[in-house]
Amino acid sequence: MSTAIWIQTSYHDAFKCGGWAYVRSHDKAASGQAGGERYTSPERMALAALLAALKDLPKGAVSIQIDNAAVARTAALIAAGRPPEGDKAPTENLDLWAALTAALAGRQPAFAIAAASKASPTGFAAAWAELARDKANAQGAFVSAIPRPNLAKVAGLPL
Repeated sequence: MSTAIWIQTSYHDAFKCGGWAYVRSHDKAASGQAGGERYTSPERMALAALLAALKDLPKGAVSIQIDNAAVARTAALIAAGRPPEGDKAPTENLDLWAALTAALAGRQPAFAIAAASKASPTGFAAAWAELARDKANAQGAFVSAIPRPNLAKVAGLPL
């Protein structure tokens, strides 16, 4: 059973709002969610997306492509049992880092930094992250599933 996760985030500096989206392929099935918040940070959006993507996922190997390099590096260290210490340890979003530490237990994640690319799961997730950012700016915090008909449009994903 292999699992692949593609995560993209979107942040608006002027409005301090952000959105995230993930697409997940697990056990020959695709799923995804999008969400966002007002008064947030890019790091918080990446952490929220990663936590949402790992939720309800069985332990084991997982390939994660994410657009936030700092979160990817720190999460990889945590998963390897070498969390950053001292001045390299996270100082913000400690609630999410603690939840992520618990979520990574028993997993063998392989992290890669991935920018959005057209006609791919990263491009699809980036479009949903931008939509989520705008919705959060207008209506406040939310999380919702990406509809299956939309997921069916992602090239290479099993449904």
